[in-house]
Amino acid sequence: MRYIHSEETLEVPSNVKVSIKSRLVTVVGPRGKLVKDLSHLAVSFSILKPGVIGIEIHHGNRKNVATLRTVRTLINNLIIGVTRGFKYKMRYVYAHFPINVNLSVSPETGCHEVEIRNFIGEKIVRRVIMQSGVSVEISKAQKDELILTGNSLEAVSQSAADIQQICRVRNKDIRKFLDGLYVSEKGNIEDVVV
Repeated sequence: MRYIHSEETLEVPSNVKVSIKSRLVTVVGPRGKLVKDLSHLAVSFSILKPGVIGIEIHHGNRKNVATLRTVRTLINNLIIGVTRGFKYKMRYVYAHFPINVNLSVSPETGCHEVEIRNFIGEKIVRRVIMQSGVSVEISKAQKDELILTGNSLEAVSQSAADIQQICRVRNKDIRKFLDGLYVSEKGNIEDVVV
């Protein structure tokens, strides 16, 4: 079944500027600028009135119509990123061997780098380079905690996933060896007071 016309709307805050050209979405806000390429999706954008973006599709089947909400959510995440930012907290979990984590900045890329040592007592040094725009710090308030912050939700969450994936336990019973670095909390850098 084809839907003749489907439409979603998105409200843009007054302190954010969204420009769309050839399905390349650029969002500029108080925290910076984010760009997302949506040229692979067959949707059309329009400005219904100042501060409201219309996303529509004509003669789309069920899968095409489902992309409308995805596009709206992607642009909304960009808006949240440039206004409030994203923050992920990760905790180290270990039973016997304490995990040592060192932070540095990679000289060739300029991105933050996480170095994990003594994971399950192994001598291997695990290194994870963060996505661009993601900064990492060791929490001062909580023991054994990393804080990842950035404007792009995709970059922050992918960096957290990379850290978690490199600390997978292999060749052991994973029901007993629950060691690793896991995401404990997700949120925004600047919480909005309503």
